[in-house]
Amino acid sequence: MAVSAKTHTISSRHSDLLNSLHHNPISKTPNFPIPSRPTKLSLTKKHEISVFTTDSFNTSDPNTLICNLCLHGNLQQALIPLNAMKKLRICVEEETYISLIDLCERKRAEAEGCEVYDMIKSSNTQLGIRIGNQLLSMFVRFGNLVDAWYVFGKMSERNVFTWNVLIGGYCKSGCFDEALSLYNRMLWAGVRPDVYTFPSVLRTCGAVSDVVRGREVHVHVLRFGLSSNVDVNNALISMYVKSGNVYTARLVFDKMPERDTISWNAMISGYFENEECLDGLKLFLNMLDRFVVPDLMTITSVISACGYVGDERLGKSVHAYATKHAFGQDVSIDNSLIQFYASVGACEEAEKVFSRIRSKDVVSWTSMISSYENNGLSEKAIEFYKKMKTENIEPDEITIASVISACASLNLLDLGIELHEYAKTTGFVSYVIVANALIDLYSKCKRIDKALEVFKLIRNKNIISWTSIIHGLVINNRNLEALIFFRRMKTSLLPNSITLIAVLAACAKIGALVTGKEIHAYALRVRLAFDGYVPNALLDMYVKCGNMKTAWNQFNSIENDITSWNTMLTGYAQRGQGQHAIDLFTRMVKSDVEPDAVTFISLLCACGRSGMVEHGLEYFNIMTEDYRIVPNLKHYACVVDLLARAGKLEEAYTFITKMPLKPDAAVWGALLNACRIYRNFELGQVAARRIFDLNEWTNVGYYTLLCNFYADNGKWDEVAKLKKSMSEKGVIVDPGCSWVEVKGNVHAFLTGDKNHPQQKEIDSILNGFYEKMDGIAVFDDSKADVLCGHSERSAVGFGLLNTAPGVPIRVTKNLYMCISCHCLLKFISKVVRREISVRDSECFHCFKDGVCSCGDSGYKPTNSS
Repeated sequence: MAVSAKTHTISSRHSDLLNSLHHNPISKTPNFPIPSRPTKLSLTKKHEISVFTTDSFNTSDPNTLICNLCLHGNLQQALIPLNAMKKLRICVEEETYISLIDLCERKRAEAEGCEVYDMIKSSNTQLGIRIGNQLLSMFVRFGNLVDAWYVFGKMSERNVFTWNVLIGGYCKSGCFDEALSLYNRMLWAGVRPDVYTFPSVLRTCGAVSDVVRGREVHVHVLRFGLSSNVDVNNALISMYVKSGNVYTARLVFDKMPERDTISWNAMISGYFENEECLDGLKLFLNMLDRFVVPDLMTITSVISACGYVGDERLGKSVHAYATKHAFGQDVSIDNSLIQFYASVGACEEAEKVFSRIRSKDVVSWTSMISSYENNGLSEKAIEFYKKMKTENIEPDEITIASVISACASLNLLDLGIELHEYAKTTGFVSYVIVANALIDLYSKCKRIDKALEVFKLIRNKNIISWTSIIHGLVINNRNLEALIFFRRMKTSLLPNSITLIAVLAACAKIGALVTGKEIHAYALRVRLAFDGYVPNALLDMYVKCGNMKTAWNQFNSIENDITSWNTMLTGYAQRGQGQHAIDLFTRMVKSDVEPDAVTFISLLCACGRSGMVEHGLEYFNIMTEDYRIVPNLKHYACVVDLLARAGKLEEAYTFITKMPLKPDAAVWGALLNACRIYRNFELGQVAARRIFDLNEWTNVGYYTLLCNFYADNGKWDEVAKLKKSMSEKGVIVDPGCSWVEVKGNVHAFLTGDKNHPQQKEIDSILNGFYEKMDGIAVFDDSKADVLCGHSERSAVGFGLLNTAPGVPIRVTKNLYMCISCHCLLKFISKVVRREISVRDSECFHCFKDGVCSCGDSGYKPTNSS
């Protein structure tokens, strides 16, 4: 059936031809239509006559004339007598055609080569082995596999060169399955492969990582007695390392009777590609011991490997070797050196290498920009990018991705948007590395919707794409969506340890304990549970989800670092379990783990929430005297909170006035919160004025605290003024949102949202508790905390409706829980005899039998310690 040659794919032609070859290995070509050809060179009658009236033509054979013109590279002049011979029907010899085809191939003259081919077809010249092979070679060089197949099928005879050319053509064009199929047909046709066959076939096996097929070809190499050929062995090494079988590659390398530089490079780079850099570096040193001279590729890959393993000393030695042997004059070596020094944090050395490059290319500039970005010098990265533009060096996709990452680090949204537009104009936005950088930029600049737009446009999303958008959703408090994206990702890609860390953070934020446990089980199955920061991410998830028992088991099952100790201390601090925190700190010191500044923040916070004033002050002194840790403002804020929560308000105020550092809003905020608890309006007013003298008028947290302060002191006029001021200044309070996990699914409840399918049942059960509380105001919003939102009530009501009696209910809330909600949940826990835990923005509350684990700290005055 005739179809258009332009729409007939190479794959379908290959299939038809193979079917034909199956019956007759040297059959005529399948019934392929002739593809359309470029327009022939025009030739006037005058030109034809002028050629034939020259003395040389009258006295010489035109075939000889054409061959001589081809010999001297005069293609256009050779085509003139060729067209004239066609007009006059003079026979063109095979040698003439071969000379013309060879010249077209050498000059990359595709239009002229197709014209010669058309003339061969129209003259019905038989495609013998010489002319057929020449045509095959030309079409493969042009990448024209359609006509190569046509010629292959028309050839009356074929030799091993014929098959080699076509197999090599398919391999170079990326048609790997077709190349392997053709190799098998070659064997069926009884053609014996040679040393030129196997490199192409093995390269194909390596490209598709088909080690099984590669081993079969290895057997053929042995069978045909080619195991001593250096080129074949080099191809075997490359095939095995690309398939991830570096051990077998080394066996081939060790058994080679003869090796060249390519052999050493293939094995050394093979180690590097498979992340076995130390073995690769050892082999490089072995290469030098055997007095084998490395080439440019060797030095470049070894420098990169030194950066990967962080061996600065060896990298500098290789740098010295490269300089001594004049490799340093090559820009590719310099670019590798810049990347190496950047990877070990030696940016000054990288700058020295960069400054010595005479002809800096885009890779040189990009290497320096990414060097600064990777080492936290984002300002310099952007400065270098601007300088690069003044030098009229056009950036590539890696440059743009690096600069966008620098913008993300500095929250430079405007420049990031400008780079996004540039990437659209140049087409760089289609590169996944650029798209991933844009997702990170928009996520960090709180433009998550733009990040989602970029993510949706990525055609081939990789693990970094999915991890970036999941992390972006988490940092923008869209944690439920992060869990949904994680589930979608697992249908097509396996998450890595970075992905698991991001999704565990989402679970921790919304208290998705069951989901977190599922991820823990998954991490154990795929052997990622002890990879990198995953153990600490799991520990943090269990702590924040309120499951301290499992957190303790996790803590004892991992190799503890300072982060894991601090995570456990923070967990005890959030629960007001000061004695547990002190016991853990004692064990930490006995384990020879050096505490850091974060350790003492957690310890002081735990003491403050437990009323352990003297212990807290003692640890504050130990921090400075025994561990030489200089207190920062967070430590001072903790001491103020420690004193103020215990009712020592004047002592806390005196401590603030004697601080060696200027108090910040957090220090005054700790005092203001205590003044709210103890109804000390005058001192609270002082703290409030100091907070807003520090230009904290845009911080919604301090507005919330001050609103609560005025409300608890019955100053409703002040509350109204403050809310009006917030509205005028555009200060927006996040809507109250609470999450509760039921049967493995997380449900969110927003303040004022009555669209939940079970809302009527939830309201009914809550109203029942209101009636039973007998006079305690828990539903009069005019007297309740004005910025609480009370969303935790709906979450608890939903949990009571949908879980069996006795099952604990765990709720996570994004705002501070007000006193009325606190009273209500204490009452409910007593009535239903269930454990109800709520983690709000301030601390962790565990309600059981009418009592809260926080000891009502922050909700009513307590006795001073």
